[in-house]
Amino acid sequence: MEINFPFSTSRQNPSLMLPTPPTFTKMASMAFPVVQSPRNSTPISSSNKEQAQNWNALKFVRGKKLLKDLSTWGIGGPCNYFVQVFHQTHLLSAIRYCREFSIPYVVIGKGSNCLFDDLGFDGCVILNQIDFLERMEPGVYRAGSGFRFNHLGSLSCNEGFTGLEFAAGIPGTVGGATYMNAGANGQETANVIESVDIVTTEGNFRTLNRIDLTFGYRSSSFQDMGNLAAIVAATFRLERSGSAKKRQQELLKRRRATQPVNERSAGSVFRNPVNLGVSAAELIDKAGLKGCSIGGAMVSNIHANFLVNNGVSTSQDMLNLIALVKDKVDSKFGVELEEEVLYFHPYWNYANWER
Repeated sequence: MEINFPFSTSRQNPSLMLPTPPTFTKMASMAFPVVQSPRNSTPISSSNKEQAQNWNALKFVRGKKLLKDLSTWGIGGPCNYFVQVFHQTHLLSAIRYCREFSIPYVVIGKGSNCLFDDLGFDGCVILNQIDFLERMEPGVYRAGSGFRFNHLGSLSCNEGFTGLEFAAGIPGTVGGATYMNAGANGQETANVIESVDIVTTEGNFRTLNRIDLTFGYRSSSFQDMGNLAAIVAATFRLERSGSAKKRQQELLKRRRATQPVNERSAGSVFRNPVNLGVSAAELIDKAGLKGCSIGGAMVSNIHANFLVNNGVSTSQDMLNLIALVKDKVDSKFGVELEEEVLYFHPYWNYANWER
């Protein structure tokens, strides 16, 4: 079956010319705060010459990059624009371009909690490769938002510091872990954050101290921050411990035994219900859904809160399976599960972008 995209997929050489702003189709959509709308916003001050120079330095790719290659689920069609950024100035330049031409954009890291649509994304996907690491003092690490979170967890434990033992099992980035307040085994990212550097949609860089931020279970202030363009870096303050490395090794061993680490998944799909004393995985298991499949999407036989792509899952397969799991658990236990993963509709309704 041939799919006709309402946006250009021309094979221009991105190094020879700047992308041409696309025409967007308005459709109803789910909206998440990570997708930013440049509409009705104050332009970022910069000379036209400077902007053109910065834009030409970026390697935009038109209509070729498949989002399945940017997601741990391995699902997703082409995005209209794709660009990698390796420094905060690159990030700012990409955001400026999207704002100038009213292009919706999303900044992603490892794509470990993202469900992209098979139709792709009618906007710009900015891949965050800001992966520096600075040791400010013993136990204090400042990491770029594109730095691998599991690498930071392993490194800090190997150097004798506690607080990020759980991170070694999370295949995301520092920025994603901070945004979602990732956690496991009684630890959370928020517990060791000292400050976070961000760039706003107005093009300003800001440093937010821990006291300025609010975190909850898989939630953070950033999820409700309307002018957040992206997290640039985070600083973590850890405590010295002689047992951190041993504990981390124990957690990794348990993870390999209880999670489908060799299958394509997005980690835990649903948040654990609050104050019920039972996990989402237990509810899904007791509903008899382990091994249940729709098309190429399946509830893992190893861990019921992991929905896996057996290699041929479409985005609709996964959406249908998520809906089925929620319906069955609600019908059997009266519990409405909430997703941790974010679904990106291919066309974003301008009216919903500011939610």
